[in-house]
Amino acid sequence: MSDVVLTGFCDEVCADKNLERQFAVASALGLEWISLRFFDLGQGIKNILAATDSDLQRIDELLTSYGLRVSSIGSPLGKVKLLDVDDGTSNQYRPFSDYLAGEVNRISQIAKVLQAPLVRGFSFYHPRGSNPSLHLAEAAARLRELAARCAQDSLVFGLEVEANLIGQTGDLVRELVELAAAPNLVSIFDGANLVVQGLSASEVWRQYLALRGTLGWVHVKDYLPPTAGTGNPGSSGNQHLDEESLDAFVPAGLGDAAYRQVLPDLKRELPAIRDRLQKAGWSQPLVFLDLEPHLRRGGQFGGFSGPDGFGVALRYLCRLLDQTGVSYRLRDWPLTR
Repeated sequence: MSDVVLTGFCDEVCADKNLERQFAVASALGLEWISLRFFDLGQGIKNILAATDSDLQRIDELLTSYGLRVSSIGSPLGKVKLLDVDDGTSNQYRPFSDYLAGEVNRISQIAKVLQAPLVRGFSFYHPRGSNPSLHLAEAAARLRELAARCAQDSLVFGLEVEANLIGQTGDLVRELVELAAAPNLVSIFDGANLVVQGLSASEVWRQYLALRGTLGWVHVKDYLPPTAGTGNPGSSGNQHLDEESLDAFVPAGLGDAAYRQVLPDLKRELPAIRDRLQKAGWSQPLVFLDLEPHLRRGGQFGGFSGPDGFGVALRYLCRLLDQTGVSYRLRDWPLTR
């Protein structure tokens, strides 16, 4: 068995998010698994959260046609305000009971229909300018309820580290997971999401180590800032990062996201991660590296690489895995029927 399985956010393939083109490119590049986020089935671009039952039927048909499976639902869950406070951002607030009954319930239904074992989510926006640490307890309580809803459908809920959110560092995400104490709640490492906050490669490595005991899977994107990392401006929550301005994403291994250090350590941690995923409710767990390269542009809710950029990103990742001694799974001969 290979150490890891490669998957990716194939909506980065095409700007118009045409789903059949996404699947055709993903299949041609050798992926057997994909993460779903944005798509267009001829009625305009939709986030996966907005998928109708008829959309899901067509998505399932296309998955079968292209021999693909869904590793995770790349949901926007948790990218809403924790508190109903006007803080000068455009982030939305939803009363939590409504949010749980609406968006959270729908994402769980979507994951179940598409047989996705994992749901990606986030840790809520604290009021801009406040210290995220002050909001850990309330955010953890809500995450516990999100994870509990996912558990009803035997789904693993993954908490991604990302700027501007309460869980903007590995330390904070670990605290959230531990405070929530939900059996199916794990963390997701994303090195570039730390580099963009000003962390150096050595600081990113330390944040990975903070996540290691809660890790469920890994997002792969890298970032090379114009100047070297000078510390973490997001650690106090007092500086807001303009995610739409980020334009220095690079293939894995070319930036400061510490993947050359992370991947060999990840290999050593694989038994613990598989055990964690099994205890979270996934009976036959795989450890995914989820490619999300953003090579042409990034943003608050997604990114774009193009078909060529996505292919370049995948080849760089494979090269890095070969160099670090981590085996991986892509399509191979004989082809499945």
